[in-house]
Amino acid sequence: MNNWLYKMERRFGRYGIPNLAKYLALGQLVVWVIVMFFYGDLLGLITLSRSGLMHGQIWRLVTFVFVPPLTFNPLYLVLDLYFLYFVGTSLENSWGSFRFTLYYLIGMAGAIVSCLLLGTYSSSTLLYSLFFAFACLYPDVEVLLFFILPIKVKWMGIAAAALYLWDFLWAGMWYKLGMVLGLVNFFLFFGPTLWQNYQNRKRREAWKNQWR
Repeated sequence: MNNWLYKMERRFGRYGIPNLAKYLALGQLVVWVIVMFFYGDLLGLITLSRSGLMHGQIWRLVTFVFVPPLTFNPLYLVLDLYFLYFVGTSLENSWGSFRFTLYYLIGMAGAIVSCLLLGTYSSSTLLYSLFFAFACLYPDVEVLLFFILPIKVKWMGIAAAALYLWDFLWAGMWYKLGMVLGLVNFFLFFGPTLWQNYQNRKRREAWKNQWR
């Protein structure tokens, strides 16, 4: 996977979108203001839906990433958008703008395929993919849970993965496929490394058991 990414970056690296997370957060803020104060039906026009796409509303292939958190509380909105900006910017700083843009575009593609299969799509899946990537790259970063309790990101990532797995186990077959597609970017970027780490851990445990 790393060799493929390296070749892609050498050939198309100039097409990365710098500060992508900032544009996403600002776009969601603008849409939230419009929906709350000017035109409440806007969400129905920009969300990703199979019926809309089948009626030729192709703008939904892009506009769905600007659907804001569905909250009436401005404080929750600010926290959600800051989280998106912080996580996205951290990933871009680690990878560079091209890899982060590619990661997000692959996530969008997975969301679109998932929507075509299921008819609808939850924007939270893309946020999950960003957070899981952040937890893998910065596992020991500490954040304040509820603004009080310091906790390492890796534990939050494990908790979020457990919740996602729980939903996956209870979902129907098509929804299971949709949930996998929703994280296709994470699996492509981190799957081989996670699998290799799992195999190495099994080998270490097997070696230790030989001497017991």
